[in-house]
Amino acid sequence: MAQHTIKGTFSPAEDYPFAVLYKVTPTSTLYVANTQMDEEGNFRFDLDSTATQGMYRLVYALPQEEFNFDIIYNAKEDVSLTFNAETGVDFKASVENTLMSSYTNSMSLISQSIGDFYNQQSQDSSALMSIFRTQKETQLEYEKAAEGTIVSDFIKANKPYVPKSYEDIATYITNIKKHFFDYVDFNNETLQSSNFLIDRVSNYVFGMASTNEDENDIYKRNIDEVYSAMKKAQPEIKSTLLEIIWQQMVDTNFDSVANYISDKYLIKLAESLKDTELVNRLKQFKSLSIGNKAPEFDVFIEENGERTPISMYDLDVAEKYILVFWSSSCSHCLQEIPQLQAHLKSLNNPDYKVIAVGLEDDTYLWEREIAKYPEFLHVLGMGKWENKIGNSYNVNATPTYFVLNNEKKILAKPYDISALKEYISN
Repeated sequence: MAQHTIKGTFSPAEDYPFAVLYKVTPTSTLYVANTQMDEEGNFRFDLDSTATQGMYRLVYALPQEEFNFDIIYNAKEDVSLTFNAETGVDFKASVENTLMSSYTNSMSLISQSIGDFYNQQSQDSSALMSIFRTQKETQLEYEKAAEGTIVSDFIKANKPYVPKSYEDIATYITNIKKHFFDYVDFNNETLQSSNFLIDRVSNYVFGMASTNEDENDIYKRNIDEVYSAMKKAQPEIKSTLLEIIWQQMVDTNFDSVANYISDKYLIKLAESLKDTELVNRLKQFKSLSIGNKAPEFDVFIEENGERTPISMYDLDVAEKYILVFWSSSCSHCLQEIPQLQAHLKSLNNPDYKVIAVGLEDDTYLWEREIAKYPEFLHVLGMGKWENKIGNSYNVNATPTYFVLNNEKKILAKPYDISALKEYISN
């Protein structure tokens, strides 16, 4: 017999064919069930008595890490919701989830009023203090309404800084930053089982910025302050949060900040937790960071009609090198490699030489394709994803590009052919 349900409607229905439900704990994400949407975008999960209260995550598209949202399930009530990409999730039934939504909306409106006051450069201190009183009273009202519930943990942890007297904008911002983590308990299992902690940390690292400083310096200082704020947190939580911030820095090409995180904090944490996989990943990324010398391998040059191996480090045929990892069985590669060839020909720039490493399972297609690019230096990497050269460059997708200088130091790691062409042109 079903105990309670989680159901809802996604729109437009054709964009969302399935839904998957997980139970989230501080250390794992446990599969619960999956279902297909009907023609109107409706879904329904029937939860029996084995579905315990806590945090659940509903995944509605791929990749799962991006297309999901959290649901509070107290094992006492049904949950009903609607969702679309523009407005997000709207809970129609569930005291706890609607309370959380109401709290978030109310506090957001008050924060907007505070921002509007400072933007208008008003000198009416009594008006500002009235807004702050409303903020304090609203927080207390929601804390009282949430007593004894799961959502109470989120409302208390989100408690804002409220000045006791008038503060100018500079003082107010300084104090917001100073008290940002005052009510956040990094060891709270409910917070650990949701996106709250990473959202809080990310908002601090990326949101507490100044236009007068270098971004790298800002991020490094903010990371130091985040680490100080979570000094009492369990090592596993510190490692998880720092790894996510590290990955965000990697994805946004802040290599020096990513390496700062790993060198100062994350490698030590990973080693203490015996997480050798993470340690290796951090060290490999650093070795492939901009400014570092690229890993060595042999290339082949034509001499007297024969292909002679030579270390890439000893190669001296251009000012810069475009190192591309590709495969003759990769459709994206077969579209982009000709674009690279055509772009270099259009520029007529002798400063660049292409080193094309083919990650292959066999040689037949590769030999046929490389004949189209006689001006490239070709290297055959048998074993494809298990190839030693590809692994040394952490290649997990093709095509992957690197730009090297004459000393074989990494100048850039363009994300795709458009970014590469832009880099070359500039």
